[in-house]
Amino acid sequence: MKFSVSSSDLLRHLQVAAGALGSNPVLPILENFLFQIEGKQLSICATDLETTISTTLEVQADEDFTIAAPAKILLETLKALPQQPITFAISSENQAIEITSSYGRYKVAGEKATHFPEIPQPENVDAVKIESKYLLEAIAKTSFATSNDELRPAMTGVYFQVDFNKLVCVATDAHRLVKFTTPHLMGEVATSFIVPKKALNLLKSTLPAGATVKIAFNRANAFFTFDNIHLVCRLIDARYPDYNAVIPVDNPNRLIVQRTDFQNSLKRIAIFANKTTNQVVLDLSHTHLTISAQDLDFSNEATEQMACSYEGMPIRIAFNAKFLVEMLGVLDSEEVRMELSTPSRAGILTPVEEANADREILMLIMPVMLNA
Repeated sequence: MKFSVSSSDLLRHLQVAAGALGSNPVLPILENFLFQIEGKQLSICATDLETTISTTLEVQADEDFTIAAPAKILLETLKALPQQPITFAISSENQAIEITSSYGRYKVAGEKATHFPEIPQPENVDAVKIESKYLLEAIAKTSFATSNDELRPAMTGVYFQVDFNKLVCVATDAHRLVKFTTPHLMGEVATSFIVPKKALNLLKSTLPAGATVKIAFNRANAFFTFDNIHLVCRLIDARYPDYNAVIPVDNPNRLIVQRTDFQNSLKRIAIFANKTTNQVVLDLSHTHLTISAQDLDFSNEATEQMACSYEGMPIRIAFNAKFLVEMLGVLDSEEVRMELSTPSRAGILTPVEEANADREILMLIMPVMLNA
């Protein structure tokens, strides 16, 4: 059993599939790629049991077959080879794999494909479609705010709320919340599910610009299909918090400030903040915004003032600078609006002018106790 292929083409597809490989696989077989040849199509699959990626490319093959091939040594070998045609010869007796290049021959041990876990198939699914640029935007603007707390599994992923031709994506770690809405969805279904962060990061790294993504889903899995790539992920089986209940509606104090100036000021002031709380204090008045921080343990202190537009009562409120800087970095507008009520209630951050009027983003950040 043989097939021939360009080393660079194969490496590119292997690197895509490798994104699904786990760092500490629970089964030895999960350290392998599954190679499956049908006609002139080679399908490469990798999985960690939660997330699976398969990709296909054209090869020259003499017959159909399947085999599990060791991922790490294949990737390292192909990275070390310059672009050239290479040939794989597989023994049907002992699953040995011999790779032939213009430089020499390399042998590795393969395994029977029957040992590879069964890949979930899209059964009893609903489906929608979306252009890759809108899905990429939704992922980029929400996934950073997910939680790493495994005791709150729902918060470790992004909540997808599908409403016919509208998609709402929500992420929260209980300290901040991001809600992104786009109307660029093609579908006739209304439902919701939670997609794990790993799957979204893989989509962010593999989605090409200008592609149309088909998203199929049932109660257990989501299936993302685009170009010649299929990504399957197990959905998080948990109830997502009622995010609308935590968004304050009465916020009489409104600050408008230049986004990059605000972000850069926060970065400088955060250097002097307590490294445990990252607390920065905002003093708001009608004429200016004062940003300050101190670390009593090391006698560090910093203060800056900047111009702003502010309506409301003077207020003193503290936030985690790291969270605030990250949230400001995701927004695209020149100016941002912060709506506040009291020093103990969440602040709402929105762009003054949406870069794209048809999409909406709302961010919420919880304050830090003053003098913490």
